[in-house]
Amino acid sequence: MIGVGLYFVGVPNPVLWGMLSALLRFVPYIGAFISAGLPIALAAAVDSGWGMAIWTAALYVVVELTVSQVVEPLLYGHSTGLSPFALVVSAIFWSWLWGLIGLILSMPLTLCLVVLGRYVDRLEFLDVLLGDRPALTPVESFYQRILAGDADEAEDQAELLLKDRSLSSYYDEVALKGLQLAANDAERGVLHQEQLERIKNTIKGLVDELASHDDREPAPGQADDGPAAPPRDERELPKQPLPDSPDGGRAGLAPAWQADAPVLCLAGKGPLDEAASSMLAQLLGKHGLGARVTPYQAASREEIGALDVTGIAMVCISYLDISGSPSHLRYLMKRLRRKLPGAPILVGLWPSEDDALRDERVRTVIGADYYSTSLRESVDFCIEAAQAASKEAGGPAPPARSGQRTASQAGVS
Repeated sequence: MIGVGLYFVGVPNPVLWGMLSALLRFVPYIGAFISAGLPIALAAAVDSGWGMAIWTAALYVVVELTVSQVVEPLLYGHSTGLSPFALVVSAIFWSWLWGLIGLILSMPLTLCLVVLGRYVDRLEFLDVLLGDRPALTPVESFYQRILAGDADEAEDQAELLLKDRSLSSYYDEVALKGLQLAANDAERGVLHQEQLERIKNTIKGLVDELASHDDREPAPGQADDGPAAPPRDERELPKQPLPDSPDGGRAGLAPAWQADAPVLCLAGKGPLDEAASSMLAQLLGKHGLGARVTPYQAASREEIGALDVTGIAMVCISYLDISGSPSHLRYLMKRLRRKLPGAPILVGLWPSEDDALRDERVRTVIGADYYSTSLRESVDFCIEAAQAASKEAGGPAPPARSGQRTASQAGVS
């Protein structure tokens, strides 16, 4: 483009300046100015007036703006994958090593190193050192913030992600997985009680602050690419589809499901299971099913007799980790069956690789009605159970929703 333009402007040796402009495009920051300065100076020298120099300068301005702001973003995105720090250091290093040729080749050579670091495990430090991607994934960043007790930073990250996804998707893809990292560290004994309390308090504050958000996909155009948009690595997180709310609201459900809190969200035995239960209870409320959160101690052998089950139609148990031994879960199920005969029980085992989800014998021993690996799926199962109860009570059964799975399809014993 530069060579053809300079030919029509009348600058001598347009092919040479076009080739030089193409090479200097690789030089960060100053390459475009160098490539434009020489032809403009030559045009001013060979022309008796200023017309050729002005046309040459206009040509470079138009071509540079068009290529940098339109052509290159359409061809390979808005970023080369290099951090600004890497651009400066690479330009200094390769220029010191090879002179002008090193300056021209600094960006492509450094970019090759970043790509190697991105796909070769042993060279991953190159991607972290020179690339523009954050060193922490969104899940790890969430864990770091709740571990530090920084509720404001955690909420800020949540607000950015909620510009691009629903609340249930954020809980499933970021918050729950961050809690799993914390649960794993707690199981290994690397988290002190003070740190666990800080994490629980931070999560509680975060869930309370997010209560004002509806569980829905953001409106088209809300997730823009402006300064307030989520970073690229966070936008690339998978998104969970939304649960379906009961058709007709509570009025279309069985009488047992029309109470203020028909779902009991019971926390597992782990120190952070109550945090997962609070997220599930919040999502159930946003889809028309009231819920209340109860700690594990309330269903222990000593306390279950005093457990208030008035108006409870279903129990959802949340586990971030069952430590490879489901015996305490099995006995908890027995106590709940005696306390709430006939009420369906859902067990949410958030680590999807847990043996209880793969082994039919383990599921038979546990004896739950539903098994779930995500909060979205748990909400779906609760709505399914509510609709089934409405049908059994003789009321109008809402039509089946697309993608709905029955209890037997979920691996019920």
